[in-house]
Parts: sequence; structure tokens; C-alpha cells
Amino acid sequence: MELISELLTKDYFVLFLVIGFGIALGNVRVKGISFDTSAVIFVAIFFGYLYDLYDVAFNIPPIIQSVGLVLFIYTIGMQAGPSFFSSFKEQGAKLILLAGISVVAGGLTAISISYIYDVDMNMMSGLLTGALTSTPGLAASIEASGSPLASIGYGIAYPFGVLGVILFVKLGPSLFKVNIKKEEQNFEEVSKSNTPPVINKNLIISNENVNGKTIKELRIRFMTKANISRIMKPNQLPISPTSDTILETGDIIKAVGTVNALDRIELLLGKVTDVEIPRSGKYDIKWYVVSNDAVVNKTIQELNLLENYSATITRIRRASIDLAPHPTTRVKYGDKILVSSSKGNVPAVTQLFGDSLKRIGETSFLPVAFGIAIGVIFGFIAIPLGSIHLKLGLTGGVLLASIFLSWKGKFAGVIWNLPGPANQILRQFGLLLFLTPVGLSAGQSLVSAIQEHGFVLFLYGALITLVPMIITVIVGRFFMKINFLSILGALTGGMTSTPGLSAADSMTESEAPQIAYAAVYPFSLVLIIVVAEIMAML
Repeated sequence: MELISELLTKDYFVLFLVIGFGIALGNVRVKGISFDTSAVIFVAIFFGYLYDLYDVAFNIPPIIQSVGLVLFIYTIGMQAGPSFFSSFKEQGAKLILLAGISVVAGGLTAISISYIYDVDMNMMSGLLTGALTSTPGLAASIEASGSPLASIGYGIAYPFGVLGVILFVKLGPSLFKVNIKKEEQNFEEVSKSNTPPVINKNLIISNENVNGKTIKELRIRFMTKANISRIMKPNQLPISPTSDTILETGDIIKAVGTVNALDRIELLLGKVTDVEIPRSGKYDIKWYVVSNDAVVNKTIQELNLLENYSATITRIRRASIDLAPHPTTRVKYGDKILVSSSKGNVPAVTQLFGDSLKRIGETSFLPVAFGIAIGVIFGFIAIPLGSIHLKLGLTGGVLLASIFLSWKGKFAGVIWNLPGPANQILRQFGLLLFLTPVGLSAGQSLVSAIQEHGFVLFLYGALITLVPMIITVIVGRFFMKINFLSILGALTGGMTSTPGLSAADSMTESEAPQIAYAAVYPFSLVLIIVVAEIMAML
């Protein structure tokens, strides 16, 4: 017993013991539902409660919590940054507005309860972040307030924040009398018109007006938005064209682009043919991975592949999505690019793009260290707003820096993007280091908080979960006329609920919920942090 008592006073032992039990608890699934890493805070609260019950003084060094906080927030920004600004487009803007309504409605509900029922605003800030299942929001609230009440509120509201969203998503179609199959069809029709697929056709040149002219003279890419990836002249082997390649009647070409682009190139050059262009040793079609820093953020026009390498980019795959290349498209680190080139230029094209999966998988701590340092500086800069000076603080500064740097990709000669696996590991490690001391501190104040406010705190948390969801569906469905499946995606993204998204996915074969979730999630992360910080300062 003496050994156990001594070990339970060692901060490093308790830190990893709590993390271990927390991960084990998080792995337990009940009907497909689990708390994942967030279960660590419940185990930590329990340990903190025991230390308080037996009147044992115990603390984990504050530096542990701070290091965990900056690692967690920085990697969240790294994840959100690349799509944060690009998501403010077309339908994405509507979905983001809908997610914003969800977060703001949750914040206003929490603030109203605080003033009406005289509940500490730090407690309500924690209830808000738990109800919206947002650990980054909790981090911001704690960093702004320094109060353990925020983490208590988070622990109280989080369970229903997970279960409530799942139940609402499952019952939503019945409550609002929605036909899921009809919504799937509507989404498919709109998607086809908004995001046409990249396809290819073989054409035989029959327009006499283009006979004897080069690809450069015809300005084919500019005029049609399509690419010519291969050309086969009568009685000759196929080749990869260059800008100086002369087109003649009877030539067979392979054109790549959207349906509209191929219709335009057909009008310009000739008619569709069933003749296939066989492979030959004179050209090669290959996927390349962008791992060379020198080409990152350069446009396809700047690379000038046709002139320099007798090569043409026919497709770009970014985050599992195929994009039609345009002259102004910028190459990003980790992109997969399909290139048609002459056989002899393959080594040069390989060298240009890098094509190293090993390099993509490597992690340098240089951008992590400097990025966090830049964020800390941002957080300490006072921004004058009239008679007051606002500081972003540690959370806001690190988040802002990571979003900007990951969106920029390459800045000051440094590649700031983190590979997915590395980002995931650092994020989880930071989260564990942050949640453990937060939970231990909250556990030591848990009894007094419940004695003061009673179990009505659980009801407050449930209200903060339910009210935003009801408002979001009503506004999205009846005022903004958004597809119900997209509403579910925006709803789960606004609530930052991955289990909720899984529930929505299980109801449909459509990708609408995933697309909407991805569009709003980065914005929701940032907005919840802002709202939590504002509440903590009220």
C-alpha cells in the first residue's frame, strides 16, 4: 500500500496512468458509440475527485498543460487551414452561414441561461463546449478564464453532446417529414451540374481551318479549357504533343476535360471517333506526387510543362478529389498529378515534382517549432479597438498562425504543411497532455460545483445541444432551402460531432453529409473558440 500511495503522488506516473485508463475507456463501444480520446477527461475528473475526497494535495506542472494546449491547437489549425478560405464559395458559403447560426445559437442559449439562472459564465462556457463536443473550445475557455469550472461544465455536457446529436440526426427525417431517397436524387442532380467530372474522348481532326497549325497558334487550352494528352498521326506511333506540334486533318487526338470543354474542342477540331490510340514507347502516362518544395504554389502556367518537358497535366488529385487542371491552378505539396509526357522526359518530370512518397511521409519539427513560436508572438500583440486593447492570447495566436501558414503552404522558404499521420499523432498527444491536468483540476472542484448548482446543470447542457440543432434545421430547410442531407452535414460540422456525421452517413449512400461537414468544420472550430473566449471574458 505504501508503494501505491507513493506512486499516486508522482505526477509523471499519474499522468500516464490517467491517459492509459482514459484511452481504454474511450475504446469501449456501446452500440457503435464511444467517447474516443475525450474519455481521458472523465477518468482525470474521477482521479481529481478522489484526491479531493481524501484531501491529497496534487498537481501536474502547468507547463504540461500549456505544451499540450499549443500542440493541440496548432495541429487543429494545420488541419483546418488549407480549406478554411476556399470553403467560402457558392453553396459552401450557405453551409458555413448555417453552421455559424448553430454555433451562435448555442452561445446565446448558454449566455441567456447564465443571466436568467445566475450560473457562473465560466461554467456556462464549459457547458457550451461540451454540448458542442469541442475540445478546442474548452482549451480556449480555460486559457481565457483560468477557471476549473469550464472543464467541469465540459465534462457534464459532453455525454449528451455526443448522444443528443446522434439521436437528433436519426430522428430528424421523421420529425421534419423528409424523404431521404428524394433528397439523395436532388443532391445528385445539383452535384452533376455544379461539379462536372473530368473525362476523355478521342477525336479525329476534320476541320480544314486548323490544318497545318500548331497547338500554340490555335490556343486550344485557352479556347476550350480542354487538354490534348496524346496525338497519333496516320501510320505513325502516338506521341505526347508539344506546343509546336502541328495538327493535320486525319490526326487522332485524346482530349481530356469536362463535358463542356470536350464539346468545345470537338467544335474546334473535328468529330468523335471510336479509333483507339494504342500505347507506345514514345510517351508515358504516370501519376507523380508533388514532394519538391521548388514547385509548391507555382501555377501550371508558370511550370510551362508543354514547352519545357513535352508534357501535359491531365488531372490533379487533391484530398481524394479529381480536379480539372487550369493554367492558374496552383500546385500544392502532396498533390498527385497525372502527366502525359514523352518517354525521354519522364526522369526530368520526376525530378521536377519530386515524386517521393517517403519525403511526403517525413515530419520536420522545424515548422512546428517556429509556427508555434510565431503564434505565441501573435497572441501577445495588443490590437487597439477604440479605448481598449485586445490580445488574441495563446490559443487565438497559435490558431491564427497555424491557419495562415497551412493555408499558405509554402512561406519564407519553409513547407508548413504537416503530413496527415504526423498531424494526427501530434494532435492526439497534445490533447492527452492537455486534458489530463485539466480533468484532475476539475475533479477537485466537482462536488462543490454540483452542490452549488445541482444536477440542473445536465439539463442546461442538453438545452445547449438541442436548441442550436432545431434552429439550424428550421432555418436551413424552410428559409435557405438547402438539401436536408447537406443540412445534416452542416449541423454535425457546426456541432463538431464526428459520431453525428457517422450517424448521418449510415442513413444514406450520398456523400452530401460528408461534403457539407468538410466545408463547415474548419470554420466551426474557429468560431466555437472565439465564442468560448468571449464568454470566458464576460
